[in-house]
Amino acid sequence: MKNKNIISSFKCAIEGIISAYKSERNIKIQIEIMLLVIIMGIILENSLIEWIIIITLFCLIIATEMINTAIEYTIDLAMPKKNDMVKKAKDISAGAVLIFVIGSSIIGLLIFVPKLIALFN
Repeated sequence: MKNKNIISSFKCAIEGIISAYKSERNIKIQIEIMLLVIIMGIILENSLIEWIIIITLFCLIIATEMINTAIEYTIDLAMPKKNDMVKKAKDISAGAVLIFVIGSSIIGLLIFVPKLIALFN
């Protein structure tokens, strides 16, 4: 059902974010990691462009995790019985999140490792 106005749309979106946070362990873990990265970024004095990259990646990681969750819920609703196609669809969706997390982690290492090396030299 379509929302009648923008306020209703925002309310539904916020409810979705809260629901995902409350029910999804991976989202909680990713938010905890995000907080640690923010603390490290403050301590290591990230540049503006580094902050833009980090914030963009974290938003995209959380968004892809939420899309993955929505896909899994939709599949479970449509296909309550387990079968190979359901497993493949869920695995592919989870794999997409994993690829994004790995790529983001590599970018994070490229940002932070040189700073840590410089700090300890």
